[in-house]
Amino acid sequence: MPCTVVTGAFWGDEGKGKIISYLALKEPLDVCVRTGSVNAAHTICYQGKRYALHMVPGGFVYEKCRLLIGAGTNVHVAQFLKEVEETKVKDRIGIDSQASIIEEKHSMQDKSNAHLKSLGTTGWGVGPALEERVRRTAKLAKDSPDLEKYLTDVSEEVNKALDKGKNVLLEGTQGLMLSLFHGTYPYVTGRDTSASAICSEAGVGPTRVSNVLTVFKSFITRVGTGPLPGEITKEEATRRGWFETAAGTGRDRRSAPFDFELARKSAMINGATQGAVTKLDCVYPECKGSKTYSELSREAKKFIEEIEKQTRIPIVLIGTGPDALDLIDRR
Repeated sequence: MPCTVVTGAFWGDEGKGKIISYLALKEPLDVCVRTGSVNAAHTICYQGKRYALHMVPGGFVYEKCRLLIGAGTNVHVAQFLKEVEETKVKDRIGIDSQASIIEEKHSMQDKSNAHLKSLGTTGWGVGPALEERVRRTAKLAKDSPDLEKYLTDVSEEVNKALDKGKNVLLEGTQGLMLSLFHGTYPYVTGRDTSASAICSEAGVGPTRVSNVLTVFKSFITRVGTGPLPGEITKEEATRRGWFETAAGTGRDRRSAPFDFELARKSAMINGATQGAVTKLDCVYPECKGSKTYSELSREAKKFIEEIEKQTRIPIVLIGTGPDALDLIDRR
């Protein structure tokens, strides 16, 4: 049962898009399912082009991969159609007919609600859309004429693919510390973001999962408000080369050094079997472009080994540059 779940360890921005695109190209992937919602963008750099995708799964880089959006997802129709054109995946992407729709009114409610703004929401309308779904009044993908040709039963497709031994990846969005249940409540998103929730939204039972890959960044960032242990100033982040802006919203990302206790907890709750570390070159510049573990500096190796010790999982992928293929693969 070659089913991999990819999760984020912290507050998002860990580089899941990079890891997913690499796996899609190297495995290669037969099916890639996106869960979550439009409020998080996955950044993918491939063949000289940079993509910030809110809806299309990162597995699109492999041209034979079937792309799916799960029933638990909130779909922003205009953004979905825009990304389908940008990535040229019209003939190989599907949306579960029971995925819910984010309407313009939801975005307006999100932006005008003082409480939601104080929590640092993105303004896409995800929270209000989820509220409607819980009240059983939300419109579903099957109610949108613009999505008619993309409709499918994602759980049926994915489980049949697994029955045939195909290679499937379930793509989570955001990070565990933004989970409605396990994160820094109330400064969290409107859903669970753990590996268990990813499976649920895609319609895949936990016994069908063969690998949970949790992605860590070599330093921690978050956008919006809420606690960030060890936070440094924007000026210090810039000096260290850690300052970033969010791919989807353009907001400044707040920065902090790597937190081993948070990494341990994230690996535990996600049931991680493997880990990936991205942007090692931002903390250890001498490692930029390295292709093998032996090329890494002694300090960088000690860092990786400490993550493995604290989380009790092997770090199998290490990012050393921005491109999808700038990775050390230890598998």
